[in-house]
Amino acid sequence: MSLLARLVALWLVGTQLGPGVGMQPGQTLTCSRWGTPSDSGLFEDGDVIIGGLFNLHYMPPVKDHRFTLEPDNKPCTGLQNLPLQYIYAMVFALEEINHSSALLPGVKLGHRIHDGCALPAWEMQAALSLVGGDAPTCNLDQQETEVAAGEQRVPLIIGGSSSITAQILCRLLGPLSVPLVSYTASSPSLSDRRQYPNFFRTMASDIYQARAIAQLAIKFNWTWVGAVVVNNEYGLMLLKVFQEEIQGAGVCLSFVETLQRENIVSDATRAALAIQASTAKVILIFTWYTDVMELFLQLEKLNVTDRQFLASEAWSTSTDLRQSAFSRKVARGVLGVAIRSSSLPGFGTFVRNLNPSLRPNDQVLKEFWKKEFGCSPGIVAAPSSTSLPPCNGTESLWDVKNLFTDTSQLRVTYNVYLAVYAAAHGLHSLLSCPDVSSSPGQNVTCSLHTQIKPMELMEQLSKVNFTTPQDEAFYFQGADITAKYDLVNWQSNPEGEVNLVLIGRVEGFDLHLNESAILWSTGSSQVPVSVCSERCPPGTRMASRKGEPICCFDCIPCADGEISNTTGSTQCNRCPSEFWSNAERTACIPRQLDFLSFNETLGIALTAVAVSGVTATTAVFVVFLYYRQTPMVRANNSELSFLLLLSLKLCFLCSLVFIGRPSAWSCRFQQAAFGISFVLCMSCLQVKTIVVLAAFRSAQPGAEALMRWFGPGQQRGSVCLFTSVQVIICVIWLSLTPPEPRPNLKIPGLQVTLECAMASVAGFSLVLGYIGLLGCTSLLLAFLARKLPDNFNEAKLITFSMLIFCAVWVAFVPAYVSSPGKYAVAVEIFAMLASSYGLLFCIFAPKCFIILLRPEKNTKKHLMAR
Repeated sequence: MSLLARLVALWLVGTQLGPGVGMQPGQTLTCSRWGTPSDSGLFEDGDVIIGGLFNLHYMPPVKDHRFTLEPDNKPCTGLQNLPLQYIYAMVFALEEINHSSALLPGVKLGHRIHDGCALPAWEMQAALSLVGGDAPTCNLDQQETEVAAGEQRVPLIIGGSSSITAQILCRLLGPLSVPLVSYTASSPSLSDRRQYPNFFRTMASDIYQARAIAQLAIKFNWTWVGAVVVNNEYGLMLLKVFQEEIQGAGVCLSFVETLQRENIVSDATRAALAIQASTAKVILIFTWYTDVMELFLQLEKLNVTDRQFLASEAWSTSTDLRQSAFSRKVARGVLGVAIRSSSLPGFGTFVRNLNPSLRPNDQVLKEFWKKEFGCSPGIVAAPSSTSLPPCNGTESLWDVKNLFTDTSQLRVTYNVYLAVYAAAHGLHSLLSCPDVSSSPGQNVTCSLHTQIKPMELMEQLSKVNFTTPQDEAFYFQGADITAKYDLVNWQSNPEGEVNLVLIGRVEGFDLHLNESAILWSTGSSQVPVSVCSERCPPGTRMASRKGEPICCFDCIPCADGEISNTTGSTQCNRCPSEFWSNAERTACIPRQLDFLSFNETLGIALTAVAVSGVTATTAVFVVFLYYRQTPMVRANNSELSFLLLLSLKLCFLCSLVFIGRPSAWSCRFQQAAFGISFVLCMSCLQVKTIVVLAAFRSAQPGAEALMRWFGPGQQRGSVCLFTSVQVIICVIWLSLTPPEPRPNLKIPGLQVTLECAMASVAGFSLVLGYIGLLGCTSLLLAFLARKLPDNFNEAKLITFSMLIFCAVWVAFVPAYVSSPGKYAVAVEIFAMLASSYGLLFCIFAPKCFIILLRPEKNTKKHLMAR
């Protein structure tokens, strides 16, 4: 295994394989290391060594800005306080485990912690040194390279400060099966066990924070959101997961702007202009805090101060951002997801008690001491122009306030602590350490008789399941742990400082939020509104705009008979047939029964016309009765004239039956009255026409007996016969399938007409058809008799009256069909009254004119004159 490690190391960090391809036979193939890792780090011997990789510095030597094959031992510069805290969290956890009698009893854990200097190449070199040792040469002719005396290789590395670095290290260490436990790598791709079988992490996958932010947008009904993301795997992956989560939830992206580190000023300017131009009030930002700082600077120049920002864990807890003056103006009330914080009892005291005098071999602490106090701890070399004055021994970290000594909210630091404990529990299982609880009071130790194989440790690591000293259950699910985040809010205090306030937590896919604790960008507890279109109020529905996202829509009022009783309804629901929508289209209300009544204007008008018709008919009847002995009345069978007047009076009266609330008996009676009254009227007209024809025919030679066969008795019998047919039709129809009062629900509207519904159209058709048959027959006969040689030919009057009658009822059919509700009843009444008035005036008006105004013409001689 050490041979393979050296081969991989030499291939990646530079090799010298003799003369190369042109080697002469017999030459020995040798390899040597071109460079060695920096000596900057922290080292402690032990029975088992745990490797650590941290970006302690951020400024590599000039030559190492680009990875070269030339050896260079110049150290990195720019000591960082926060990674320093990570290193001592690892040391703190190891010392805590070494002093534990329950975990790895009898086994001392050492550490080899290297500085990665924020360069993947440095971390690769350090990782290979950890797993392969530091021997400067190797011999490829040997089957196995011996381990240098006293040299120890680490079976596990805690490192991978970024997702990209973790991916490189996993592929580098994968052939050696050396597990890598990362404390900050969050890329979802690292969860793939086929590509990265040796990877573990105590940092949650980015999938969970993207889903948490999407849940916040959905929870607060932010349907119109802008996005600014870094143009790499981190930003694009978070954006992709966010879009997947909001799909179907009614949330849309107003715009997406990407930031590139190389063009950060121009990209930040473009993104700031997009934020200013957009109507979205909520902006989510997935990028590093340095990029956000430039973006906020551009927003301040544009005076954009009314946006609510959603922050990813990459910048939500940034102290530099919160302390900047423009952030306090631009980024009030930021709501973000942060790596969960936890407390480590004793760690704060441990950090503040650190002192180079107590750790004389700790070069890292000495460097920090020089930076913080401006003095050189320990033995000082000969003074020079660049040397620092010696420390006086009174320096203490208890008076220092910076990111290194601030242990109030431990986030990544706690991840490092968990990684150490996970490694320790994996070793505990691998070394078959006894359970101390089963042997109280006994001095038990672990079995450490063989060299630890990384493959076996990796298998045990995947099975660990323990409770941390903070009473937190810990286990791996593949490469991941259960996702836990804090939800934080930026809130200003009276002194103008922006504090980080915990307002909730994320556990897996569950969101726990204290909404009352949030202070929004508006400076109040009122949730900001960020929508493309306001939610449609009740009574309307959403209608998408063509070519625009689904979050941009118009609100269309519901149609008649449809309602929407919720805000933001996508469709209107039709009311049941017995109900109709109210004026606001928000509720279905019972439909109101409507019918042609005597109290409304139309009913009063029709009643007045009908009563006038009855009055006029009665007046004509009285006139005829008074002048019954005159030739004008006696002509053409006065008995038929009186019967015709009676039938006309019935026609006028039966129209009144159609007015008023329909009932079962009124529905039957009105149809029978209508059918029989008009048939009686048509029968009288037809018989009168026949009498006219018979009278003139009998005056011709040889036809004297014609009137004897059609005398008064036969005339009365004919009227009864014609009328009885209609009576029989009505009796059968009304007995089998009578019309019933029923609301006509097919007609739209709040008012539903209560009408006499025809159960049998055939019966009603027979009634109308029979009236039409008699009317057409009478018209035909009267038409034939219109030119008979009499000074007063009644056939002419009948012809004209029947023309009016037929015209009225022919026009009635389409008008009746097209009239809605009670107006159909009014049309039928109007047809009855119009045809009745037509018969009354056309037939009897000329006769009354002669009787009352031209009595000299009321003689038999005048009537019979040609």
